[in-house]
This record gives sequence, structure tokens and C-alpha cells, in this order.
Amino acid sequence: MPRFVARSTQGPFDLDAYRGEWLILFSHPADFTPVCTSEVLALARAAPQFEALGCRLAGLSVDSLYSHLAWIRLMRDTTGVAINFPIIEDPTMEIARGFGMVGAGAHDSATVRMTYFIDPDGVLQALNSYPLTVGRSIPEMLRLLTALQGVGEGAGLAPADWQPGDALWPVPAETAEAALASAGPAAWFYAPQGKEG
Repeated sequence: MPRFVARSTQGPFDLDAYRGEWLILFSHPADFTPVCTSEVLALARAAPQFEALGCRLAGLSVDSLYSHLAWIRLMRDTTGVAINFPIIEDPTMEIARGFGMVGAGAHDSATVRMTYFIDPDGVLQALNSYPLTVGRSIPEMLRLLTALQGVGEGAGLAPADWQPGDALWPVPAETAEAALASAGPAAWFYAPQGKEG
């Protein structure tokens, strides 16, 4: 992932400082908007679940640091929920452009609602994009993070509808010998464990 340093609600944010742990970097189009507010509050409530999986959260918006500070104050005062992860400012959209959150010629942040799952080595493992009008699913973010951690380094596969606690499927054989020796014509590559999904 491209390195950047920027101001945030938790002080200077340096992407490289998160090496050695999982990080979910999520962007939102604007502060003080209904969907974005619902997402930030939901993520703040779920932060202990992400922390239990060794993952930190960081938000990014094109609004200024002062807008972010006013917004997190408003959320705390109206809901009682503290936003304890950094929200990074990106008023020039330089970070958003660098990460492909908006096109090079974009004049506003309407398309900025991305989620980046970055592993402890700083490698992007997955990303999701949502439209302006639809918020993220926090349970799906937790499911995807758990799956990514489980399948790391070829430990197995997470099939359709896999949920934490389900068995991972074995990685398929990659030789003609294994394919021809398998118990059935599909057994060498399709070996469901538990529910098939």
C-alpha cells in the first residue's frame, strides 16, 4: 500500500506505523451525513470485536480535521459513543486518488466509500466499494477479516457463505497425478468440509 502521513483526530497518522497488525482503512464521502454517521458509530461500537482479531480501524474523509473533530464530538454528545480510532483528513483528495477511491479527475468525494483490508505486512488483501447511498455491513467486515486471517499462507479456503467457526476447505491439488488419483472426478479440487455453502 502506498505510504502516507496525514493529520487525524488521534494526532499524526502514519500508515507505516500499523505494520505488524491488521488494519481496516475505510473512507466515507463526508462528515455530518446520515449513512456515514451510522457507519462510524457502528464501527466504534464494534471496535472491541476488531481489536480481539488483532485489527485496528482508521477512517478517512475529504473533510478537514476540524470538521472531523466537531463530528466526533456531536456523535459522542448525542449517542454516548466515543470514536476512539483515527479519522484522517484528506481535503485535497490526494490520498483518495492515490488509493483509487476516486478517479484522477474527480471534483468531489461522492464515490469515496471504500474499505481496505491491509495485512500485517502492509499488503492489501481485500477491498470493498459501496455507493453513496448504502452503508457497510459490520458483520460482513468481521466475517471477511476472520476469513482472510484463516486462509493466510495457504491454510485453506473459505467457500461461499463461510462463517467464523466453519471448517476451511482444503487447498486443491495442483498435479495431474493428484487429479487422476482422487476418489471422484471432482474430489481433487472440490472437497466440501461440513456445510457446502
